[in-house]
Amino acid sequence: MAPNTGLFVGLNKGHIVTKRECPVRPSGRKGLTSKRSHFVKNLIREVAGYAPYEKRITELLKVGKDKRALKVAKRKLGTHKRAKKKREEMATVLRKMRSAGHAGPTEKKK
Repeated sequence: MAPNTGLFVGLNKGHIVTKRECPVRPSGRKGLTSKRSHFVKNLIREVAGYAPYEKRITELLKVGKDKRALKVAKRKLGTHKRAKKKREEMATVLRKMRSAGHAGPTEKKK
């Protein structure tokens, strides 16, 4: 937005003032995960693994049925937004698994 002109008519009407810097409120960081909670979440995921519906979503994504994977996720999670997020998360996991598989040794030991 353009700065005020100091005139009381026109598009940018109004008294010229300097913008105050307000301190960051605690509500401003809502939704951000702390280092500790991120670590705990990853540890639990590593130990417990994936839920059956998450495994099904990954299988559907492997076959290439993205829309069906979204429908399964939506049925289990309730909203379209959550389902899209879950499908993207499982696709990321699948990509990581594939890259980890290809990064390893190509020869089999006999």
